[in-house]
Amino acid sequence: MNSNGAIRIGFYICHCGTNIAGVIDVDAVAAYAASLPGVVLSRDYKYMCSDPGQDLIAQDIREQGLNRIVVASCSPLLHERTFRGAVERGGLNPFLVHMVNIREHGSWVHEDGGLATTKAMDLVRAAVRRVVHHIPLERSRVPVHPDVLVVGGGIAGIHAALTLAAAGKKVTLVEREPSIGGHMAQFDKTFPTLDCAACILTPKMTAVKAHPNITLWTYSEVTAVKGSVGNFTVTVKRKPRYIREDLCVGCLECIDACIYKDGKFADEFNLGLSKRKPIYVPFPQAVPAVPVVDPEHCVHLKTGKCKDLCVQICAERNAFDFDQQPEFIDITVGAVILATGFTTFDAKRIPYYGYGVYPNVYTALEAERLVNASGPTGGEIVLPDGRAPASVAIVHCVGSRDADYNRWCSRVCCMYSLKLAHLIQEHTKAEIYNFYIDMRSAGKSMEEFYNRVSEEGVHLIRGRVADIYPETANGKDGHIGRVIVQAEDTLIGRIRKIPVDMVILSVGLQPQDDAEDVRRMFNISCSAGGFFLERHPKLAPVNTFTDGIYLAGACQGPKDIPDAVAQAGAAAAEALALIDAGFVELEPNTAYVMEEECSGCKSCIPLCPYSAISFAEDVLKATINAVLCKGCGTCVASCPSASIRQHLFEDAQIFSEIEGLLTHA
Repeated sequence: MNSNGAIRIGFYICHCGTNIAGVIDVDAVAAYAASLPGVVLSRDYKYMCSDPGQDLIAQDIREQGLNRIVVASCSPLLHERTFRGAVERGGLNPFLVHMVNIREHGSWVHEDGGLATTKAMDLVRAAVRRVVHHIPLERSRVPVHPDVLVVGGGIAGIHAALTLAAAGKKVTLVEREPSIGGHMAQFDKTFPTLDCAACILTPKMTAVKAHPNITLWTYSEVTAVKGSVGNFTVTVKRKPRYIREDLCVGCLECIDACIYKDGKFADEFNLGLSKRKPIYVPFPQAVPAVPVVDPEHCVHLKTGKCKDLCVQICAERNAFDFDQQPEFIDITVGAVILATGFTTFDAKRIPYYGYGVYPNVYTALEAERLVNASGPTGGEIVLPDGRAPASVAIVHCVGSRDADYNRWCSRVCCMYSLKLAHLIQEHTKAEIYNFYIDMRSAGKSMEEFYNRVSEEGVHLIRGRVADIYPETANGKDGHIGRVIVQAEDTLIGRIRKIPVDMVILSVGLQPQDDAEDVRRMFNISCSAGGFFLERHPKLAPVNTFTDGIYLAGACQGPKDIPDAVAQAGAAAAEALALIDAGFVELEPNTAYVMEEECSGCKSCIPLCPYSAISFAEDVLKATINAVLCKGCGTCVASCPSASIRQHLFEDAQIFSEIEGLLTHA
């Protein structure tokens, strides 16, 4: 209000090129707005969001003494911050402006220009009535803790941690497996350049271990998260290795000394294709290079009746500690980056592919371990009976692009299938058949790699595999019998039945099995497929709807290594921007409790999706943490005593807006 208390409203309508003006008569709307009570200035401009448009508003506020602003343009989601900034530069409180969306709610959804113009007038009238009841509000600031938590030690988590550490930030990297590296550590080579996966990953793994700004906790997992942006308290459970990391030098002599002279238990890293001992390191390049004792199979831990040869050989270092217990540690961080990765589709869910039934049917990840020099066969492609395959079928899209399983494309399957075709042909000179639905080779150098493999003599058959079954009842001389791969070749219009020695199922990527639990813990959302949901697919692809929590890598959706690394860098940049600011500004459109009217019924507490409401035992009233509140209004609508209200959505504002819609001036 001006010095005498009068409301002076400035109205501005945007042409938005022809997006609005091509359907709505903006001159008529501007003229109508000028006739409304309280409006002392009404203007139209071609692009209100442009610098001249913003300057026009700021200048009018100063020269015309405007104390309320209404802008009719596009979505507030896109430009509300823009116009608040313009109002603020004019010397007015930024929350005395209100936007009317006449593009998405008007010109873009109506073909009749007359009706769209009438609707725009109705919306403007409602906004003018509403803005009268706006009051000045102030943003609050909360300090940001300078440390960052990265959850997940795959290539995305590694890159995010190293980026932040290089910027001088303290990072805690938590990985639930005994070593960092993730799925990339299981690969032999990477497409399309055929770089050795270990050669490019291992230096980054060792850099994580050696960096003074990174605290690396493997064999650990997050169990609880409290707090809000800038001040998260995270509880990390560190599982016992039964070997002290600070004393172990990684000589691995304890593994050789174990009473189990040969491996006896399924090796998880090799997907059960080999055996390991109860004390083991997952793979030769593991970081940290500290063995872990499996309590499910260790004789000492199960019965206490063991010669403890492993302990004896480590007597000088005395690194064994069989009395270790799980340790729960609380850390405080300002931001969190989730890089929890993916899991692969379980091929047993499609029974007609024969996985788990026929011993010569493998998944692509198992094939990766077979071609890897550090794998269970030393890089030799052999069947369970010891023969090298003379013919191999690679089946694309197993569990992907399928309405019965996962509808999405897993993005990497075509390219890693071509890579495996190249590697297996290189190792065995076998005849390779790739069965695909569509060949998707988008990305830098991907199409060139596809052309390279196709020129190497690999058979590319366009058609979904319908069945896999044995060629004969039993193989000869104890050999594994061949299987028939049946598919329709859509390029020639024929059903083809091809006998092969080995089948590789290119399984798709899907969310981790515990993604829903992690989502709840960190108070973020999941998309329909179960991957973590970003705030905006284009404008905020690494942010979540919980401020201070960011996404990196395949936990947000299927992606290859370059995209995972790029997203990890983006997430690190977002976290860095938050931390370097030193504080976070909170929007004031939060809910608040009128204590004198609150009955203490607690009905609002379980309804809050952001856990922002608690119960103050000293006064027996509900209280709202403004830092956690996102202004969704759920508690306001549900409070039986109407004791909860919300800034910018006060009763007077809402009722006036409704009256404006229903009452013609």
